[in-house]
Amino acid sequence: MAQQIPAVELAPGVSLPAVGFGTWQITGRSAYESVRAALDAGYRHIDTATMYGNEEEIGRALRDSGLPRGDVFITTKLPPSQAGRERQTIEASLKALGVDYVDLWLIHWPPARGKSLPTWIALLEQRDAGRVRSAGVSNYDTALVDELVKETGETPVVNQVAWSPAEHDPRFLDDMRQRRVVVEGYSSLKNTPLSDPRLVAIASAHGVTVPQVVLRWQLHHDIVVIPKSTHPERMRENLSVLDFELTAEEIEAIDSGFRASRV
Repeated sequence: MAQQIPAVELAPGVSLPAVGFGTWQITGRSAYESVRAALDAGYRHIDTATMYGNEEEIGRALRDSGLPRGDVFITTKLPPSQAGRERQTIEASLKALGVDYVDLWLIHWPPARGKSLPTWIALLEQRDAGRVRSAGVSNYDTALVDELVKETGETPVVNQVAWSPAEHDPRFLDDMRQRRVVVEGYSSLKNTPLSDPRLVAIASAHGVTVPQVVLRWQLHHDIVVIPKSTHPERMRENLSVLDFELTAEEIEAIDSGFRASRV
């Protein structure tokens, strides 16, 4: 399965698998066991963050899996409270993960006013130092992304944001595409009414579950997905969204069936 996961090129030699494994709120022994199970199931993209408190368990799971470091894409995130301590934060993450670099480092959400730009510059410095292969942001709107690009000439390769049918914002997607920023969606299942009859009907037509429909829908929009689960059977189910496709009519029904605006 790992060889079948499509990937998005972020930079020369840096490819982000379009289906990853999220680890928010998974800690301790559960984090270790879940990541081991995810790697065994075929995931090769693990998403974590300093504030998740599970980097050490993820690192141990990676080592115990026996997989080469280069086979697994690792994302972690800098909490804005650590603005000004970027090097110390990434060094702590690398030590906890037991690796020499992470593949993607994100600003977890915009720091306090006036600190976003220097924090971004510091991320780029860590990238240039080899501790980070690529740098991006999370929970940034278009204006904030444009500010970083205007001042540094460097575009975040990824913007990780909450995304679901109810949060679908075509204009935001177009903005990010025009800027060549990959959109990565989180909390897509948490924020979706899974009993919605439209989604249920589409799932029934394909013989799949509603969560699978939601994840597949995001992939059709070129949004990277990072579903989380502590159950191996659900992990495999989430990966199997690559085994079917929605029709253009079904995609449009989901797009237009839920209304929301991104502030």
